[in-house]
Amino acid sequence: MNALFNNYARRPISLVEGKGTIVKDEEGKRYLDFTSGIAVCSLGHAHPSLVQTIQQQSEKIWHTSNLFESPGQVALAESLMKDNHFSHALFCNSGAEANEAAIKLARKYTGKHRIITFKNSFHGRTFGAMSATAQEKIHQGFGPLLEQFSYLPFNDIEALQETVDDSVAAIMLEVIQGEGGVHAVTEQFAQAIQDICEKNSILLIVDEVQTGIGRTGTRFAFEQTPLKPNIVSIAKGLGGGFPIAGILATAELYETFGPGSHGTTFGGNPLAVAVAQKVIELVFEQSFLDEVLEKSNYLLQKLNESLPENEFAIRGKGLLLGIDCRKDVSEFVTKAEEEGLLLVGAGPHVLRLLPPLTVTKEEIDEAVDILKKVLLTSKSAVSTS
Repeated sequence: MNALFNNYARRPISLVEGKGTIVKDEEGKRYLDFTSGIAVCSLGHAHPSLVQTIQQQSEKIWHTSNLFESPGQVALAESLMKDNHFSHALFCNSGAEANEAAIKLARKYTGKHRIITFKNSFHGRTFGAMSATAQEKIHQGFGPLLEQFSYLPFNDIEALQETVDDSVAAIMLEVIQGEGGVHAVTEQFAQAIQDICEKNSILLIVDEVQTGIGRTGTRFAFEQTPLKPNIVSIAKGLGGGFPIAGILATAELYETFGPGSHGTTFGGNPLAVAVAQKVIELVFEQSFLDEVLEKSNYLLQKLNESLPENEFAIRGKGLLLGIDCRKDVSEFVTKAEEEGLLLVGAGPHVLRLLPPLTVTKEEIDEAVDILKKVLLTSKSAVSTS
């Protein structure tokens, strides 16, 4: 027992150094980091441009409060909204905060309170974001949640059509349910959501906390679907490891968040926006995004060649991939770690692969070799789901 709460199931290693995809623990052991801090270190560890940006900004000013003008926030907002349909941004510190802001904005703008979300979703652990999350294990022990969230099966058009009425303020979803098993929205379901929102004047909130900022091979994952959200939440990869998050919203919502309606002490501080601006400059280059898709295809090819399809199902987009092992994966995570590969689960049966967007093909080869060794030396089992 130590001085910390025991709310994390921590692994018994301490990572003390990192460069690119490679990290080392306090014993000097080397690992391939295919967690990226759970999709956070989009440019890998200690990227030279980010290190330089932090150093330069730290010598100027760290924090000023949102009581004052922030040219850095304005510049970052403009970079994020270039060539899309959004018009305004708000910056905060985490994905949960971003989703809280999205929920507040939707309810205040519409004057309605009911929001539809989907089973196995994950939107955060604050009370509003936890209430939006349709997973009972996240809710247990905390008493009454925020009211008027309706949880529907993901990719079920009929259930959605039967549930929508004039009490609904917004529909909220992830394009890929990262924590919920790496399940992607189908083209048909995305189109149905878009049609329903337009027909019924319902706001559409897309949670891009994990999928945004190049993770799926486009700036935002919704760009690969028929979805055209009114609000999108972003975090994780936006700061490349430095805490920053935010929402982007369309023009009609601007007046809803007037002075005093919402706020944050640390959100959008000069250090955070300087780092995020550099991340955006690098990641939003089309050549960089093309490389992400190329590496995704290469990783998928290697996985399909190495793992029998009758035992494993591989799904996802870009560099957010899941391997459904059809059995509990905790043993695989531990064995991969012993072999020098860091992984994270996505539900009980799925291994989630989240390498930095800068991962090399050589590192992919090494990771797949470890996965093959770990997964194929254990007996396959039928699904227990």
